[in-house]
Amino acid sequence: MKNQIIIALTFSIGVFSFAQKKELKTAERAIKGTNYAEAKAALSQAEALMSAMDEKSKAKYYFLMGQALYAGGNGSSQDIDKAIESFNMVEGAYASEIAEVKRQMTNNILTKGNEAYEAKDFLTASKHFEHAYRTSEKDTLFLYYAAATAVNVQEYDRALGLYEELKRLGYTGIATEYYATNKESGEEEVMDKTTRDIYVKSGSHVDPGVRKTDSKKAEIVKNVALIYVSQGNNEKALEAMKDARAESPDDINLILSEANVHYKMGNKDKFREILEVATKMDPTNPELQYNLGVIASESDDKENAKKYYKKAIELDPNYVNAYINMAALVLSREEPLIEEMNGLGTSKEDDKRYEELKEERQQLYKDAIPYLVKALEIDDKNINAAKTLMNIYSVTGDTANYKVMKAKVEALEGQ
Repeated sequence: MKNQIIIALTFSIGVFSFAQKKELKTAERAIKGTNYAEAKAALSQAEALMSAMDEKSKAKYYFLMGQALYAGGNGSSQDIDKAIESFNMVEGAYASEIAEVKRQMTNNILTKGNEAYEAKDFLTASKHFEHAYRTSEKDTLFLYYAAATAVNVQEYDRALGLYEELKRLGYTGIATEYYATNKESGEEEVMDKTTRDIYVKSGSHVDPGVRKTDSKKAEIVKNVALIYVSQGNNEKALEAMKDARAESPDDINLILSEANVHYKMGNKDKFREILEVATKMDPTNPELQYNLGVIASESDDKENAKKYYKKAIELDPNYVNAYINMAALVLSREEPLIEEMNGLGTSKEDDKRYEELKEERQQLYKDAIPYLVKALEIDDKNINAAKTLMNIYSVTGDTANYKVMKAKVEALEGQ
């Protein structure tokens, strides 16, 4: 009786084994014929027999399933995820075959990702870039692209996960860049070393060189921190900055990123404190001076605001926003004058005071005009500067300039 049971079980296992091989062969033929739906159907049948499969059959199953899901590049985003998972389940076989399929996948996915990016479909581009990394994990740049494009469409939770993965990998984004100048266009072009050397040898390019690209670490940490801020997790945001500053205490970009986090959190005193530290490290940076001017102005510290704006203009005579803010600073003194004028009575003393205030107000306008004129010289499409000038010319009775500026404002509004 025992012998009969053993014979029966052996027979049963043999049937399962035959069924597995049949379904796997059917799937294999279907994939070769690009009939991926049929392949998936056959593999679905084989999956029911998974518990009885030997290691070799399991490896083949996962290999075929990966191909079926990828579908020659036509699989959905979810199918691509599953295809990569399936390939990663293969053990002890098909290493070279999977490497070749993944190479094809990477190229195909990158092409789609670049097309989506060019079309400004950043969500699709981000997912393609992530898939490209999953198929070629030595290319961490793809993971960086995935995170950066996810931020563009405010997919913050997903972007955060990708950025955290980049941090765990120790990604800096620093790369060796080869370049040469195109003799015909006069423009510098970046390319791989072999192509550059061929172009230089052929004479089409000159002035070859090599350099290291800037680190993206500061940008990554900044984005991680800003995502935490957007989620209301300010403590984690500051913790992220603290860790980054500990690694690179002299990195001014990290210092500015930390300042921006404090600004977004409403910690303006801390923002100013950090900017002052940054200003000492980089005293010739006009943007730092300008931002200190903004904070001083918001704190009603007009004298310091004026000092910082003037310093920004001194460092960069074309810093248009500094001119605009200087004009705004001058004109901010108008409101108390108007309030006092409106509160005066009809006595001789009041009439005298009214004329004094009126003259003082006219002088404010005259003081603001040069800053606004300069702003328009730098940026002739700055409609805010044009409108303010138009109104000033109207109030001061400068009819000729008022007409000129009115025409300019109308032209800008019509664009």
